[in-house]
Amino acid sequence: MLKTNISSAAFADTKPHYEILDGLRGVAALLVVFYHIFEGLSFAAGGTIITTINHGYLAVDFFFILSGFVIGYAYDDRLRKSMTLGNFFKRRLIRLHPMILMGAVIGAICFCLQGCMRWDGEHVAISMVMLALLCAMFFIPATPGASYDVRGNGEMFPLNGPSWSLFFEYIGNILYALFIQRLSNKALTALVILLGIGISWYALFDVAGYGMIGVGWTLDGANFLGGSLRMLFPFALGMLLSRRFKPVKIRGAFWLCSAVLLILFCVPYIEGKCGPIILNGLFETICILLVFPVLVWLGASGITTDKRSTLICKFLGDISFPLYAVHYPIMYLFYAWLIDNKLYTFGEVWPVATAVYLGCILLAYICLKGYDEPFRKWLTRKILS
Repeated sequence: MLKTNISSAAFADTKPHYEILDGLRGVAALLVVFYHIFEGLSFAAGGTIITTINHGYLAVDFFFILSGFVIGYAYDDRLRKSMTLGNFFKRRLIRLHPMILMGAVIGAICFCLQGCMRWDGEHVAISMVMLALLCAMFFIPATPGASYDVRGNGEMFPLNGPSWSLFFEYIGNILYALFIQRLSNKALTALVILLGIGISWYALFDVAGYGMIGVGWTLDGANFLGGSLRMLFPFALGMLLSRRFKPVKIRGAFWLCSAVLLILFCVPYIEGKCGPIILNGLFETICILLVFPVLVWLGASGITTDKRSTLICKFLGDISFPLYAVHYPIMYLFYAWLIDNKLYTFGEVWPVATAVYLGCILLAYICLKGYDEPFRKWLTRKILS
């Protein structure tokens, strides 16, 4: 999903960065971590409605539209002229896979720290943990109930749940290189319209039965369909936006778009129906089809006008993918602590939650500077030189 994931595209070597889009990706990643803290409180309390950052799961859809925009901007011209498919795939692997590996390793370590126990209390053999790690490193998803579904939740990647969105990101990259980038603007517009109808149907009529579109994390039929639609529509829409993009004049785009994201993610869960349409699905559809594209357009139009804003956007952009890729194994430890201590409200746990939040950011920064950047530079020299 991007210089993210979600994930993100490496920009063309000679093209300027959209600094504000980098910053917005980082803002969305920070909100995802906060959302997962409240998800843990809900999980510990037996699955109550997530509070505060209620719609934080929509950050994934925002990541995908950013990813489509950036990849279309960076690679459309190059793939049509001189870049081979092999070179494109190498670049994407170098950009994404090192942090996927790191997330899997951290996930295995955290699972062992929990005593290699499923959520139901059953002990898991270390051989199954190693098999789960091996599958995660080669991006082979687990089916629900598989022996290497070590946490027992049915997650595609039980050592690091959010990797499911990066799995779909890879699918999107493959489809882009083989098919989507070859489409004319009219054909791409038609594809976006069809996919928009598909994701609207899925969200409005609650196809998954969750009351929300936070799907894609497991391999059952409804989730795989939902995850595919969640990736394909915003991904293709982002590419169309990159082709049609003409900047508009706007001041303070980063702060304005960040505030809108925060407000949208904090909207409470919307209960009830209007006929067969669920109201929460209507809100999600408006965000994905209308608001997020506008935010990307405004973010791409704006420029940072002072050194401080530039540094903030750069920092947020740099840590966005590492933060998304490595934070969730820490959340597993946090969730287990909540369950063991029967803690269900933020007021009871805010000091620990704050430490977890800041610790995830610090871990992401350490992984970025100590591992991801040097490893990608080494891979670039070895593979692309």
